Amino acid sequence: MTDPAVSADARLVHTGTRRQPGEPVVQPPVLASILVSAGQPGADDYGRGGNATWAALEQALGEIEAADAVVFSSGQAASMALMLALARGGDTILLPRDGYYNARVLADRLRPHGAAPVLVDMQDLAAVETALAGPPGGAVLWAETPTNPLLRVADLAALGRLAADAAAPMIVDNTVATGLLQQPLDLGAVASLCSLTKSASGHSDVILGAVMTRDAALAEDLRSWRTLGGGIAGPVETWLAIRGLKTLPLRIERQSATALALAGHLAAHPRVHTVHYPGVRTGTLAIARAQMPRGFGPLLSFELDGTAADADAVIAAARLIVPATSFGGVDSTWERRGRWAGETAPESLIRLSVGIEPAEDLIADIDQALGRP
Repeated sequence: MTDPAVSADARLVHTGTRRQPGEPVVQPPVLASILVSAGQPGADDYGRGGNATWAALEQALGEIEAADAVVFSSGQAASMALMLALARGGDTILLPRDGYYNARVLADRLRPHGAAPVLVDMQDLAAVETALAGPPGGAVLWAETPTNPLLRVADLAALGRLAADAAAPMIVDNTVATGLLQQPLDLGAVASLCSLTKSASGHSDVILGAVMTRDAALAEDLRSWRTLGGGIAGPVETWLAIRGLKTLPLRIERQSATALALAGHLAAHPRVHTVHYPGVRTGTLAIARAQMPRGFGPLLSFELDGTAADADAVIAAARLIVPATSFGGVDSTWERRGRWAGETAPESLIRLSVGIEPAEDLIADIDQALGRP
């Protein structure tokens, strides 16, 4: 359903809806590895090349960002396809120092196959400009905002201008915000990356990823990498993701409002010395409001006055918030991010993914878990 007169929220609800008499209203999962051949080899012959359930999910994702969407088996599979498609031999991939650590790990593992990763502070535009001009080959600017887990905000419009001046494609990991809260393709990105495992599907029951782009050649290249590399999505997972996307506007609006309330509450707590959330960070608040006009997302983090053991004790004391990794689900979860090898988080940092529970219930659970000094 592509109708610019209809809001993205309404299009999400109705994308993939069938209106023919006798047909199921929703796209069912197509559980088939082979398809009736049209006579010529192609995506319509074999399940690794295409699936009607993927197509429905890709249509829904494309509606959000007015783009061509390519779905993968995970966010990491989508990231690898992007790196392979855009970073040729001799290129440099500029990544944020404080972004998702597995993106840095993946880029480093791909070093023998071409590009070399370079870490840079994406808020330091002068440093980014220097890094873009430095490599003898080309460069790919791999931005992430808000970052995970420190929720730092980068100025995408400014980064997009620097990337354009350097003839470097800009990729934006948009997982924390999703395309509903932030539109990187309007700000200079050639591709918007999203782990659908998180807020987009929203129920902690699938692992999927996607790339959104308005570059038809890049979309075709990504589909080729997906087919050849085998990073295809399962039909049941894509069916679940379609279901989750239909409620994304409702979920993320409530989660954003609750996260903002919790960030303010935590900032006043005597056991907390730092809160990381785009809506309370004064230095980049104006940028965050401009880039994310509908809200700042479900993810926040905070640092205790204490040790890693103190943070672990707080997490274990929760009665409502679940001790678990990942984020964006309907259940609120938290974890001490420093427990993961390679993570850049301070040892007492707790990352909190706000679910859809009432804010007052979450505040009560946080207070009893933190206690009072």
